[in-house]
Amino acid sequence: MAEKRQRYDAEFREGAVRIVTETGKSVAEVAQDLGVKETTLGSWVARARRAGTSGAAESEELARLRRENAQLKKDNKELVMERDVLKRCMVLWVK
Repeated sequence: MAEKRQRYDAEFREGAVRIVTETGKSVAEVAQDLGVKETTLGSWVARARRAGTSGAAESEELARLRRENAQLKKDNKELVMERDVLKRCMVLWVK
């Protein structure tokens, strides 16, 4: 009787690959710890390595988005102050 094929979601696969690459543990050790076949985890790691510097690209994108977010918060704060000044001016003008 054929075994039913185990499916793993993308988040689990990425986490397993990250454990191998960041901790320096062997694929066999991590596979045993996670209960995944060694060949399966090995193919995930190989695919991630072929994909190249996606981790570096993601961290650069994250840094860019954080800078953009900080700038937008600063701009928003200035606009709120300008709006408040205009509100006060309108109140004085109406009186």
